[in-house]
Amino acid sequence: MTTQTPSSGSHRKHAAVWAGLTTGLSVILLALLMLFISPSLHSGPRDLGLGVVGPQDRAASVAETLEDQSPGAFAVQSYESTEDLEQGIRKREIVGGFDFTDPDMTVYVASAGSTAVSGTVSNVGATMAGSMGQTAEIVDVVPLPPGDPTGVGIGGLAFPLVFGGIVPAVAFRSMLSGQRWWIFAGLTGFSVAGGFVVAAVLKYLFGSIEGPLVPVAAGVALGIAALALPLAGLNECFGTKGFTIAAMSMMFVGNPFAGISTSAQWLPAGVAMIGQLLPPGAAGTLVRSVAYFDGAGGGAAALTLGVWVLAGIVLWFSGPRISAARTRKEAIPATV
Repeated sequence: MTTQTPSSGSHRKHAAVWAGLTTGLSVILLALLMLFISPSLHSGPRDLGLGVVGPQDRAASVAETLEDQSPGAFAVQSYESTEDLEQGIRKREIVGGFDFTDPDMTVYVASAGSTAVSGTVSNVGATMAGSMGQTAEIVDVVPLPPGDPTGVGIGGLAFPLVFGGIVPAVAFRSMLSGQRWWIFAGLTGFSVAGGFVVAAVLKYLFGSIEGPLVPVAAGVALGIAALALPLAGLNECFGTKGFTIAAMSMMFVGNPFAGISTSAQWLPAGVAMIGQLLPPGAAGTLVRSVAYFDGAGGGAAALTLGVWVLAGIVLWFSGPRISAARTRKEAIPATV
């Protein structure tokens, strides 16, 4: 009969822990790769609205051609005039369009909406013009500012927005422990201050916006509040566990699914829908709308962020009662 020594038992325990951690962390790494990289790999044009000005049957012909070349990528509609087409782009009804009224084709885009989208529309228009023996003139109806011609400034807002929502919720709770009103005031105050800081950097340091500062600051502030207040409220209701799960969801789902740099229509349909329902994606859409399109196309995003802010306020003020109820329930001894 052999006896298991304490040393061998300890080695087996450590080996089991090592194997479990290695496997678990590998699975997490795989999940992160899928979350952050897979949406980009499967991205591309999807139901992009294109306007067409020209003869009656031209829109139907363009739609048929594009559907054959790129199924599901474009949704074509006819416009009476070039002015109507440009107005449709400014109102974000469409992302671009083609004008066939002149001998050579004119392609209209809006690089401020997304450089990926405008580049695709330009290439498609140039290819179509070439197939007809024409040249294509590119007209940028809503261009990006000269200081940021590639749109890097607003395109990179996803992580700062998530950071601006998570870190204050931790910092104010740690530094003002037990001071609920001061914590709430800190979160709302930082949201406003953070909005103006980000907007000022985009405007004066990066040159990413040329219009009024306040609308952009308000959009960023609403985005930060839509993250910070629900996270703080979940912590009040369910403790650290509730905060951690929500913060990780925003970081590892809301961030890669936001589609701020390319627009939601560039992402796979399911990913885009989830991203626009979460604060980072909605905030990115709202900020781009108020920065370049006078707010056009930002209504749904503003409503989404408002719902998140309201949910955060409800959770915050319901927190003490919910927490007390949980404590009483846990204190009741289990009966057998």
